Amino acid sequence: MRVKEVADLVGISVRTLHHYDEIGLLTPDEITDSGYRLYSDANLGMLQQILFFRELGLPLRRIKELINDPSFDRQETLELHRKMLLEKRGRLDKMIETIDKTIRHTKGEIEMSNKEKFEGFDFSHNPYEQEARERWGDQAVDKSNAKLGSMSKEEQAAMSQEIGAIYQKIAAVRNGSPESEEAQAAIGEWYTLLNRMGVYSLEAFKGLGQLYVDDERFTKNIDKYGDGLAKYMRDAMAVYADKN
Repeated sequence: MRVKEVADLVGISVRTLHHYDEIGLLTPDEITDSGYRLYSDANLGMLQQILFFRELGLPLRRIKELINDPSFDRQETLELHRKMLLEKRGRLDKMIETIDKTIRHTKGEIEMSNKEKFEGFDFSHNPYEQEARERWGDQAVDKSNAKLGSMSKEEQAAMSQEIGAIYQKIAAVRNGSPESEEAQAAIGEWYTLLNRMGVYSLEAFKGLGQLYVDDERFTKNIDKYGDGLAKYMRDAMAVYADKN
C-alpha cells in the first residue's frame, strides 16, 4: 500500500507517516524507483502496535526503544495493551456512574456521601506522564510509576482519596494569601505526598505548579475542586519552594 492509502485506511496524516519514517520508527519495506513508499502487511502490523502505544500515552522516543528491543514480544505486548485498556474502560465506566449520581444529586433526587462524590477518580494513572518525562526526566517518573505499581488496589484507592482530600483542603483556603500559614501547611502536605510517590526537587515542584496553569488539562481538572485553585496552587507552590 502507498502512504496515502495507509493514511486513509488508518485515519492519520501522510505527514505523520513520513515523520515515523524519518525518525526510524516505521520504515516501509519498499521504496520504488519513483520514490513512493510501499507498506507491507508487516508494516501495517507494526503501525497498529505503535498506535496502541500512543493510545496509552507513550512518547515516540520510548515506543522506538521498546519495538527495537531484542526482547520485544508482540503477542505479549498486545495482551498487556488489552489488559490496560480494559482497566481504562472500567475507570471510565465508574466515572460515568459517578457523574450520573451527581446529576441526580444536584436535582435533589438522591443524597451522595463525600466518598461517593470522588468514586472513579484514579490518580495512579497519570495522563500527563509525557510532559513530566520531558521536564524532569525518565528516572523521576519511573520511580513514581514503580511506587504506584507496587501498591495494592486498596492502597491506590486510599492514595486517590488522600490526594482528593489535600485538594479540598487547599481549595478551602484559596481565597486567602498563598503565603498564609494554612496554605503553606496544606502545600507542604502536597509536596510530601508527591515525594512519597516519586522524587521531586523543590525546583521541579515549583515547575509543576506552573504547569498546572500552563496546561489547560491540568487547570480544568484541578479547578473542579474550586474555581481558581490551579492558579492558587501555583502561587503557593512557588512560595513553598522559595522558602524551603
